[in-house]
Amino acid sequence: MEALIPVVNKLQDVFNTVGTDIIQLPQIVVVGTQSSGKSSVLESLVGRDVLPRGTGIVTRRPLILQLVHIEPEDRRKTSEENATESKKNGRLYRGIDGEEWGKFLHTKNKIYTDFEEIRQEIEAETQRISGNNKGISNEPIHLRIFSPHVVNLTLVDLPGITKVPVGDQPKDIELQIRELIFKYIFNPNSIILAVTAANTDMATSEALKVAREVDPDGRRTLAVVTKLDLMDAGTDAMDVLMGRVIPVKLGIIGVVNRSQLDINQKKLVADAIRDEYAFLQKRYPSLANRNGTKYLARTLNRLLMHHIRDCLPDLKTRINVLASQYQSLLNSYGEPVEDKSSTLLQLITKFAAEYCHTIEGTAKYIETTELCGGARICYIFHETFGRTLESVDPLGGLTTIDVLTAIRNATGPRPALFVPEVSFELLVKRQVKRLEDPSLRCVELVHEEMQRIIQHCSNYSTQELLRFPKLHDAIVEVVTSLLRKRLPVTNEMVHNLVAIELAYINTKHPDFADACGLMNNNIEEQRRNRMRDLPSAVPRDKAAASGSQSGAASEQTDGGTGNWRGMLKKGEDGPATDRAMLQAPLPANPHKGYAVNLLDVPVPVSRKLSSREQRDCEVIERLIKSYFLIVRKNIQDSVPKAVMHFLVNHVKDCLQSELVGQLYKTGLLDDLLTESEDMAQRRNEAADMLKALQKASQVIAEIRETHLW
Repeated sequence: MEALIPVVNKLQDVFNTVGTDIIQLPQIVVVGTQSSGKSSVLESLVGRDVLPRGTGIVTRRPLILQLVHIEPEDRRKTSEENATESKKNGRLYRGIDGEEWGKFLHTKNKIYTDFEEIRQEIEAETQRISGNNKGISNEPIHLRIFSPHVVNLTLVDLPGITKVPVGDQPKDIELQIRELIFKYIFNPNSIILAVTAANTDMATSEALKVAREVDPDGRRTLAVVTKLDLMDAGTDAMDVLMGRVIPVKLGIIGVVNRSQLDINQKKLVADAIRDEYAFLQKRYPSLANRNGTKYLARTLNRLLMHHIRDCLPDLKTRINVLASQYQSLLNSYGEPVEDKSSTLLQLITKFAAEYCHTIEGTAKYIETTELCGGARICYIFHETFGRTLESVDPLGGLTTIDVLTAIRNATGPRPALFVPEVSFELLVKRQVKRLEDPSLRCVELVHEEMQRIIQHCSNYSTQELLRFPKLHDAIVEVVTSLLRKRLPVTNEMVHNLVAIELAYINTKHPDFADACGLMNNNIEEQRRNRMRDLPSAVPRDKAAASGSQSGAASEQTDGGTGNWRGMLKKGEDGPATDRAMLQAPLPANPHKGYAVNLLDVPVPVSRKLSSREQRDCEVIERLIKSYFLIVRKNIQDSVPKAVMHFLVNHVKDCLQSELVGQLYKTGLLDDLLTESEDMAQRRNEAADMLKALQKASQVIAEIRETHLW
């Protein structure tokens, strides 16, 4: 068990060299109000005048005090080691004269045998960081005391809790001190030594209040009551020490400090401890063996050893996990570049391979939050582009009047017996042209995704690129330029695909011929249905003849004089009211001497179509729809193929050669492989931390299982 505290001291030294507190080591943290006697308690544990003393705020930096118990043979061994070390360094030291000595971390191997000199060094180091005013600093001072008169302990002396700033202290001095105290006592592996003066009310103890905030169960709080000899006459601390006022799980221990007069008169700590023992025997005889500085030292030693024993397994696991993490971090930073030429070629090749793997879906780092690379391109082709084409209405933007007007314009001045093919071609080309914009938008989306893959490869796949920002920027520029060059070529091809469909309307297309045959059958069936629905009094052949004659007359009338003439004809196409309005002012036959004034007859905006017109429009619309669906199917199939060939596959095939051709040049090597400013520093820090963690792991591994349990 005794071996555990030196182990923690070793660990503390290991991590102090890298200046970090990522490992929470077991230690005793001294907390109390200003001038409550914290430093006096520590001096009593050391047995020597070692800490700055006085009124007001004296402790202005955390002091991590490691007490190391040594035997005379240890002292001789240390002297021999020191002499050997001196010879190695070319300097001659006489060894350690006294039986007690101290060492600071910031002065390296310098040994102090004069404890007055240690106190002066603490004051000088405090002023060096915290200044000459009353301000505080959170940078700790590390002091190790070797003595045969101490027990193994690791303590942290902190500035006393204060309320009102004095002198030129900052206004938030109370907040600064609280934050500093909480930084140490939040460590779940620390034991809190709450110091309270006996001549104050225990219920107002700031130290116990602060300890209870982070340790509400009191599992790691030990209370110390100082200045027992300064209580008012007629009062004693019996109830406090017995735990009747405020119970503390780990116990309450009373001590008697040296007064300022004793300090000024250079009263020895050993004499003060004897006087303390006499005082306790006289005033608290029943509690004398459970109070006092010596009992406090033994209790702290026992608590710390048991606490270390409980914390060590978790500590070992934490160190191993951190070592693994820092090893990975160091690997990601890479080794310093020696052969720049091969390094550049290797990075370019790796980036090109990762880029292609991301498109093909074989990359090591697969994105789980969103679609990326080839999967995203597939989604664009079949979901985004496919659904957009399917949402395009074959007859969108075409009204029946538009179709009828196109038919009439295609016939010219001559009345037509059949629906002109020219009107179909004109209208279907107009509709097919609408497929060009979604197709070009598909190319744009794939181009954007190819750009995003560059960033994906930089962030997730090739961490080495982050070491060389100039190389990263150059690679991004080359790939972006390659994509930019392929974009117009791909757009031109997609434009040509639509132009090819517009260049020749293939009415002999097998699918289109089948649609026409089916449509003719439907029309014939509708005609037979109409004939079947005629009254039985009218012979079917006469009805058919009259129907065809009226249709021919309608065609001649409409074809000869225009839209307005259809509104004037006598027949059953329009409502009775319309016929009555339009028939009245006109003679039965306009060719018999009466001229028709065209300007007097208004051209109607809309009207009801004749059965022939309806049939012609319906035929054209069905043909347009049928042919449009064929073209849309072709475009939906050919555009992704064109994009893959002209953009995606071309970039995959040419990427590495393009990168090598643009970047693999002797004149660019030094510039491209310049590391970022902080990369070398971060690599060194990671290497130091890894070395410290490995050393700490070795220190813990040296402890035998018997020490643990």
